[in-house]
Order: sequence, then structure tokens, then C-alpha cells
Amino acid sequence: QVQLVESGVGLVQAGGSLRLSCAASGCTFSSYAMCWFRQAPGKESGFVATISGSGSSTYYADSVKGRFTIPRDNAKNTAYLQMNSLKPEDTAVYYCAAGRKYVISGAMYDYWGQGTQVTVST
Repeated sequence: QVQLVESGVGLVQAGGSLRLSCAASGCTFSSYAMCWFRQAPGKESGFVATISGSGSSTYYADSVKGRFTIPRDNAKNTAYLQMNSLKPEDTAVYYCAAGRKYVISGAMYDYWGQGTQVTVST
């Protein structure tokens, strides 16, 4: 069974940086696209970034483009979300997800992490 474990809970000031990790087990990691979503208080979950299984393709939400990156290390079965120039509006619970297709729809992802809180203070 595929399991995703997130780490990197963080409280950071605006303008700072954080890196979230998502460690996978129980799967051939390189066969899965990885994706990050987030849900802010009182809002629906939204797409943040995705990376293909090989790591050759990435795609970002406009709101994070140029500030966030989504590298992965297939040898370590881990995907990351590197967040720079953080803004208070980035405050949310962040979820990683794994799926067979490189898409941005959460409905297409089969496995989810437990979620990790990111808080950006002014």
C-alpha cells in the first residue's frame, strides 16, 4: 500500500522560505506524478504544483510561479516543495499527492499525505 508522509511544518515570516518533504513508500516512486495542493482556512483546496514521474516536467499555479519549486529525488522516494518569498496568503495546510497521471486535478490523484500546516506571519 502506498503511503505518503509529509514533513516540514513551519511558521515563517513573510519573505522567508520553507521546504516541505513528502516521503513515499510501497510504490515504484518514479512511476508516479507528484503534486502539492493546499487548503487555506475557509477556502477550498487548490492546486499548487506538480511534477512528472521522471522529474522532466513541472507545472505551477500562477499564484506560486517564480516563488515555489517542486523537485523530486527518485533515489530517495521523496518529493519536495521549496517555497521562497512566502506571503501571508500562502498560509494553508499543504498536502502532497501521488498519481499515475501528470495532471492538476486532485480527483486524479490516488494517494495523499496527512497534510502539514504552513503559517506565514506578517
